[in-house]
Amino acid sequence: MPTTGATLPSTRPDPLDDPGWQEPEAPAERLSWLRLSFLILIVAALGGGGTLAVLHVRDTAGPTAKSWAVPYVDVTLTPTFEFQDPDVNPAQDVALAFVVADPKDGCAPSWGGAYTPDEAAASLELDRRISQLRAGGGDIILSLGGQTNTELAVACSDQAKLTNAYRQLVTRYSLDTLDLDIEGTAVADQASIVRRAKALAELQATLGKPLTVWLTLPVTPEGLTADGLNVVRTTLANGVALRGVNVMTMDYGSTKAVNMLEAGTSALEATHKQLSDLYLRLGVQLTSPQVWSRIGATPMIGQNDVDAERFTVADAEGLATFAVDNGLGRVSMWSLNRDAKCRGTFTNVVVHSNTCSGVDQDALAFSRVFAGLPGSAVGTSGRDAVQIPDAEPVADDPKTSPYPIWRLTAQYVNGYKVVWHGVVYEAKWTNQGSDPSESGDATTPNPWTVIGPVSPTEKAPVPTPTVTGVTETWDPEQVYAHGDRVLVDGLPYQARWSTKGDAPSTEFPTNPDDPWLPLFDVPGEPSTR
Repeated sequence: MPTTGATLPSTRPDPLDDPGWQEPEAPAERLSWLRLSFLILIVAALGGGGTLAVLHVRDTAGPTAKSWAVPYVDVTLTPTFEFQDPDVNPAQDVALAFVVADPKDGCAPSWGGAYTPDEAAASLELDRRISQLRAGGGDIILSLGGQTNTELAVACSDQAKLTNAYRQLVTRYSLDTLDLDIEGTAVADQASIVRRAKALAELQATLGKPLTVWLTLPVTPEGLTADGLNVVRTTLANGVALRGVNVMTMDYGSTKAVNMLEAGTSALEATHKQLSDLYLRLGVQLTSPQVWSRIGATPMIGQNDVDAERFTVADAEGLATFAVDNGLGRVSMWSLNRDAKCRGTFTNVVVHSNTCSGVDQDALAFSRVFAGLPGSAVGTSGRDAVQIPDAEPVADDPKTSPYPIWRLTAQYVNGYKVVWHGVVYEAKWTNQGSDPSESGDATTPNPWTVIGPVSPTEKAPVPTPTVTGVTETWDPEQVYAHGDRVLVDGLPYQARWSTKGDAPSTEFPTNPDDPWLPLFDVPGEPSTR
């Protein structure tokens, strides 16, 4: 464990020097040991019980920050949460979770240990969804770690490879902010804590643009654990320009019913005192509002993992008020996927679910509370559709479109994806003749969800046959009976009924009244089987 008592040398980068942060007060002042000793003597004379009492008595100015709402989205959870769609996500910005080490290569990033970044782009449409969110004025932060799986710094012992893995993520997703969620045994893994800090510091120094870093850590109502505080100390001591510490105000381990708002605000107050003291010990003087602006809160909405702990909508409203009053730098929640009431037989019992909250609430109730924070966009204006810059609609090319081009006469089932005027859309329900680019209204909602723009490097999908052994090519002069199979352009079809002269359709999807049933799947589309 590094020594923290000495003042940082003047040649070393300020551990709070965040290039993307502007303070309204004068620059942070370093304390000499003479001045620090004098300050401690004053506290002792006043009976303040530590260096913190002076800070809290002296600093009576208002908040320096407008609280920023950035809820988490569990990216790999099924069903996929459409964070880019303002109808299901009131938040402007989101924290996408979690990037972890690939189980087969500890130095390679993966989404939840299940998808490489390329696989997430193909199977989850992740890159496209991010593009759509940004097109509407929103943005993402990337969260690495979490409770399950292994964070990169823990799995990868090669310092250069770890730094490169972080760099790949920042470059691929054009990131301005990284969130390091450090939980479980990783909080006490000192070797990985040092590796992580060194990698982040090098990245900030060499990236060529500002990179904001948050640490997300477990907390108790009494504040950060000793291990958690050591993570912050080690990160700062290794030269990381740390934007802030986001504490997980959840899962305290209570056996009796807990007032979650009181427990959460107690945890935040205690963390404020701990960080004030830590910064002083590192030779940096911050006012109380400046420390608050470097703290975030993340409750688990609704039923926590601990039966006795439930965070209600009323608790969320109280936390939002606390955040504004104190200038909390950030408010997140776990998670957008859970922001709905549980249904069916689980309505009136304790429910631990990834897809519902387990408490009585309206859909998106928690999201709407936090989306109203002054540091985030209010409402969903500007995120309703992709803005096409050209005066004329983009001409769609079947050779480069990643999904079939939308057709007026085709019938589309729920989940089917199409390209129209350079944009990818997904059907919300079965429909025919509804232009995906139309906005719709309350009485006639559009059955299509905007996924995001088509990138210039994409290619047409290659259908995958679901059967083998079909060798006969379709012949317009032959009479085919029900069940006969033929090939067209190398793809198999089966006759739905007796037919002659009706060519199997090569436009996808084929209509239900077409005499030929496709025996192949189009990548990314619902199966024909």
